[in-house]
Amino acid sequence: MTDLLPRDTPVQLIDETGSAHADKQYRMPASDTLREAYRRLVEGRRLNEQCTALVKQGRLAVYPSSHGQEACQVAAAMALGDGDWLFPTYRDTVAVVGRGVRPADAMVMLRGDWHAGYDPAVYGVAPQATPLATQLLHAVGFAHAAKLRGEDTVVLALCGDGATSEGDFHEAMNFAAVFHVPVVFLVQNNGFAISVPLARQTAAPSLAHKAIGYGMPGQRVDGNDVAAVLSVLTDAVDRARAGGGPSLVEAHTYRMQPHTNADDDTRYREREEVQQWIARDPVTRMSTFLRDAGALDDEWQRTITEGAERLASDLRDAMNVDPELDPEDLFRWVTAQRSPQLEEQWELLRGELDRDRMATSEGGAR
Repeated sequence: MTDLLPRDTPVQLIDETGSAHADKQYRMPASDTLREAYRRLVEGRRLNEQCTALVKQGRLAVYPSSHGQEACQVAAAMALGDGDWLFPTYRDTVAVVGRGVRPADAMVMLRGDWHAGYDPAVYGVAPQATPLATQLLHAVGFAHAAKLRGEDTVVLALCGDGATSEGDFHEAMNFAAVFHVPVVFLVQNNGFAISVPLARQTAAPSLAHKAIGYGMPGQRVDGNDVAAVLSVLTDAVDRARAGGGPSLVEAHTYRMQPHTNADDDTRYREREEVQQWIARDPVTRMSTFLRDAGALDDEWQRTITEGAERLASDLRDAMNVDPELDPEDLFRWVTAQRSPQLEEQWELLRGELDRDRMATSEGGAR
């Protein structure tokens, strides 16, 4: 059973200074892959910054930023094949966009318009989940169904450290192991479940150690090292696709910004702690590594920076257009055939709307 245990220290291929480290088990991704990962890191960071600004402008209702966690997001999207599926949380917008979803469509839920603004089947991305850990059960069920159909599909389920304290986490892990389904669980351990530190959530040596209790392998990885996260996740995805069953990966990272715009993180963590993680920034780390390797110059840096700015500009333009809302949509998509109760409720609402319009019209006429 020792082969199920994670390492004592997280897997790391590129350290905080941008220096490479060879690993006996995990290989450094190819140079072209790392260049693409860096481009996505830059775009992900710019997306996080733009969305934070949109919240302050009142164009988004809420935004859980993944600033500082972009390496996990980018690697999650890149580790999957075209026919695979991603089951994200509310904080995984960068990963959702990494699967090809237009940023403006990814913001629909966070704007408060719809539960999702994209077709999951087109992108292989389930709607972002706000309740903790519920998406893990959906991911396992989806992977089980794919296995029963004989499909070559792997499911990557994302969650945070807080989700590991939920009963749904246990049920998903246990079902996945018992039925040997092709799913990879990626826990982004960013240190806090809102304001609750990890030490108040578990006494386990690490979250990855929980895997052995279910009979699946667990692994720890430096969550700010995109090369290491990509290598570890790719290995887990390949293993699942080959019939090896589920696995749990714990990525050690940090949430640099508050839980959401409604959170005051100064009440539960010191500024010094946040500052210590700046030196571990995943974007800076990869930039240093690529420049030292001769794979990044000023011209290419300008190119990807300009691309990130275009992404942010397109998102701003889309968010500055008020959506056209149809009140009947509240009832139109609840069931395939509207029940008498829903029909009665819609008629009641329609009557109120008609009276309001008439009152407005008569007031204007006077």
